[in-house]
Amino acid sequence: MKNTFADNVIHFNKNLHFTDKLPKGFGVLNPYIENEETMHTMQQFYHKFYADNKVRKFIIGINPSRHGAGVTGVPFTDTKRLESDCGIKMKSAYSHEVSSVFMYDMIKEYGGVEKFYKDIYINSPFPLAIVRKNSSGHWLNANYYDTPELYFAVKKFMHYTLKQHFNFGLHDSLVYVLGKKNAKFIAEINSELKLFKRIEVLEHPRYIQQYKSKEKQLYIDKYLIALSKND
Repeated sequence: MKNTFADNVIHFNKNLHFTDKLPKGFGVLNPYIENEETMHTMQQFYHKFYADNKVRKFIIGINPSRHGAGVTGVPFTDTKRLESDCGIKMKSAYSHEVSSVFMYDMIKEYGGVEKFYKDIYINSPFPLAIVRKNSSGHWLNANYYDTPELYFAVKKFMHYTLKQHFNFGLHDSLVYVLGKKNAKFIAEINSELKLFKRIEVLEHPRYIQQYKSKEKQLYIDKYLIALSKND
């Protein structure tokens, strides 16, 4: 019997292990190892929305935040949206993540979670949370491209994960990349791997929530128009 899309994603997440050396001051958090409930929650989510073999469009993020997928195991989904929109409650954690707010407002206008996740798959080229220690000794969210040394350290792993994503069943004519800087690096990687034909860049939800909140509806409309394309 052929594996479902959900089976493939769950297998991928269960076997995520990053063991390469990072530059000093950076670290990687693997939520599936650090919280047993995260593994269970992630499986519930994908069995609920991806238990089929439908080919989906791919939205490519950067890497998970500590308060979104770094807690729930579901990209751009904090525990609040996981419960209120997806109907899955976490008992061991509570999180609020600004990117999740925009994403789920957009999903509601798309037609709701069942329709959206039937059409769309979201993940990141580096699917684990990256953190950086600041001068006060606190760990903060970091992006895989924050320094050339960090990017070089994770690039091989990103090649592996992106190739795995496309084995799940994704359209390869057009992908959607969140963030202009992210798109630059994804384009560079794709020039080496030849995984998809074209990129459409969308503003990152965090940027919209933090800097363009008054124009939020314009960005939601932009997402909806872009995602309706059948390229």
